[in-house]
Amino acid sequence: MASKVPIRQLFIDGEWRAPLKGKRLPVINPTTEETIGEIPAATAEDVEIAIKAARVAFTRNRGKDWARTPGAFRAKYLRAIAAKVIERKSELAELEALDSGKPLDETAWDMDDVAGCFEFYADLAEALDSEQRAPVSLPMEAFKSHVLKEPIGVVGLITPWNYPLLMAAWKVAPALAAGCTAILKPSELTSVTCLELASICKEIGLPPGVLNIVTGVGPEAGAPLPAHPDVDKVAFTGSTATGRAIMTAAAQVIKPVSLELGGKSPILVFEDVDIEKAAEWAMFGCFWTNGQICSATSRLLVQESIADEFIKKLVNWTKSIKISDPFEKGCRLGPVVSEGQYKKILNFISVAKEEGATVLCGGRHPEHLKKGYFIEPTIIGNVNPSMQIWREEVFGPVLTVMTFRTEEEAIDIANDSHYALGGAVLSNNADLCNRVSEHLQAGIIWVNCSQPCFCQAPWGGNKRSGFGRELGKWGLENYLSVKQVTEYVSNDPWGWYPSPSKL
Repeated sequence: MASKVPIRQLFIDGEWRAPLKGKRLPVINPTTEETIGEIPAATAEDVEIAIKAARVAFTRNRGKDWARTPGAFRAKYLRAIAAKVIERKSELAELEALDSGKPLDETAWDMDDVAGCFEFYADLAEALDSEQRAPVSLPMEAFKSHVLKEPIGVVGLITPWNYPLLMAAWKVAPALAAGCTAILKPSELTSVTCLELASICKEIGLPPGVLNIVTGVGPEAGAPLPAHPDVDKVAFTGSTATGRAIMTAAAQVIKPVSLELGGKSPILVFEDVDIEKAAEWAMFGCFWTNGQICSATSRLLVQESIADEFIKKLVNWTKSIKISDPFEKGCRLGPVVSEGQYKKILNFISVAKEEGATVLCGGRHPEHLKKGYFIEPTIIGNVNPSMQIWREEVFGPVLTVMTFRTEEEAIDIANDSHYALGGAVLSNNADLCNRVSEHLQAGIIWVNCSQPCFCQAPWGGNKRSGFGRELGKWGLENYLSVKQVTEYVSNDPWGWYPSPSKL
């Protein structure tokens, strides 16, 4: 098992480069609170070099080296990345568990998903060739028209710390499949596996400048991307506050952005469910990934008639979740990512109690663990819709509970939120599930489950949860520009202006 992280530099133009100002940031293991390495800390000057490298790679040989190559050419590199991820799966999973605190079983699963994402977009890159020059039906026979799909250009990709390599894959794979070149800026809290992605790209011979990876803090390494006139698009996953700042900066240069932001997703449990199955999904929907999921179904709504039985089952089961070092066999809840996040979550719980809510279980550091940013999985009852704990995203293992009487009431409570990323409905009544799925305001709805995610299906939200869709064919379209080409095919002159020779 790894105890330290590899020493890496910034990855720019196909080479390792030390930050110009020589800055580096510590890597803290959230399980032990110990420093286990460091990452390079880029500044605006480093980002400028990365943007120039990406621009050169995009335009080199008028795009014939990357941007305008056949999709099969780019697919070859995506498949090579996928193969290397699988080859190094154990190592990458260990590094990610060490860096993020996620249970090793989860990070191993994530590596499979990373490889699957690159494979999926390799297939779409190849299919893109057959979609070019798709004809457009016109009402005038004198014209014919077709559509070209072209890479949007140089893209800035800013990713969060909860799924370090997987969130990078969600953006890097479709961007490269489309023919874009990219600058990836991962979260400074969990950059280790993204720097290993750089080593993979170097090993497989990805053309220089196609993918550049700069690590560091947001204001210095991330903020230059949306503001820079030579970055054609920014895709961001993270907090609503940062998303707002990215939109503001991008607006100054009229730049498209796609944003996957915060969430406070509801899960509606109706009285006809199998209580044991539903209780497990309620737990998984909020406590998976140590509770650090933008789509976490952290607002639990239970129908009154089964509430007492359901909540009792849920609380007792939650108390049995194994909280431990992520490398321990059977670990199902590790530490949250950082001291700052740990204190923020505990403050949310404290405010909830001050506002009159009741902690039914958890809400504190587990007694058997002396170090690490661990928080027991927490269930909070006696909540009303005006409370902070019900309305704001906690991003930790905290589940809040309310009850409802009718389907209409449940939908109204669920939709009373600034966020609209995900939602779940649990019932054995298929008609009810269909109705609720249609009426819940969210970009993702789960029926009789919570949190499954597949790279073939679209992902994204509405309201303050952002806009745009990742994954599936929609994820590829994020990085494509559509060009109309219309040709006049008649042998006759247009004849709008009388010819001077005939006057």
